[in-house]
Amino acid sequence: MRGTETGHYGEGLFRPEETGEAGRIDLGALAYDEVSTARLAALGAGPGWHCLDVGAGTGTVARWLLESAGVTSVLAVDRDTRSLDVAGTPGLSALTADITAPDFDPGRFQLVHARFVLMHLRSWRRMIARLATLVAPGGVLVLSDAVDLTSAGAPATPFTTVMRAMWQGLRESIGTDISWVPDYPYLLRDEGLCRVAAEIHVPPLVPGSPLSRFWADTWDRARGTLLATGQVDEAQIERARRALSSDGCPGVSPGMLTAWGWRTEEGRL
Repeated sequence: MRGTETGHYGEGLFRPEETGEAGRIDLGALAYDEVSTARLAALGAGPGWHCLDVGAGTGTVARWLLESAGVTSVLAVDRDTRSLDVAGTPGLSALTADITAPDFDPGRFQLVHARFVLMHLRSWRRMIARLATLVAPGGVLVLSDAVDLTSAGAPATPFTTVMRAMWQGLRESIGTDISWVPDYPYLLRDEGLCRVAAEIHVPPLVPGSPLSRFWADTWDRARGTLLATGQVDEAQIERARRALSSDGCPGVSPGMLTAWGWRTEEGRL
């Protein structure tokens, strides 16, 4: 479920039909699911909750909500749901849809969750407002996206050089922009949500870890886009990949900022 107003995330990069793409998504899930699910548990997700998981990917968070948190139902939405297996998980349903479409209105939910989705949308401001309207009275909107705390000002190591090229290439090719993500708490308050709070998690870059493998795989799949920026060449990408598997820390990985806000019981936004 990722897209821009001028094209869709995955049409030119990270196509769902490509061999190994579901595995790349799962590597990201292994790096971040524990943090996401801990936050959802702390917010009280449980029996009686009807949940919307936007940009559900392979459905790891959706299945956790049902199997571990015990929520009543989860509607998992993605623009391409071929990697989302709902069989064997009672209460889980999949919807193939583009959330940027004018007619996207799947109902109202106690939890609306979107992770690594809005950063890829040029219409992100409008989509925050739309997702807020899908939260039922007394429900919560939870948004997570990437934040890069170091690469812009850090020394030019192989890792930071390739990360800078990646962010530029993704911005120029599919519209990815993470510069505004730290504003999430203010944006949620602008939508009338209350009890707004946020947290940041930066997982370590450990050789062989899911996160290190995720970045190496992401660079490989976006190699043409990285090279097109003119910031890196093949040799620099390979040096950065080797740094991810070395004993020394290659740098600080982009982290994940999660922000949440509640809709009042009266339903006012």
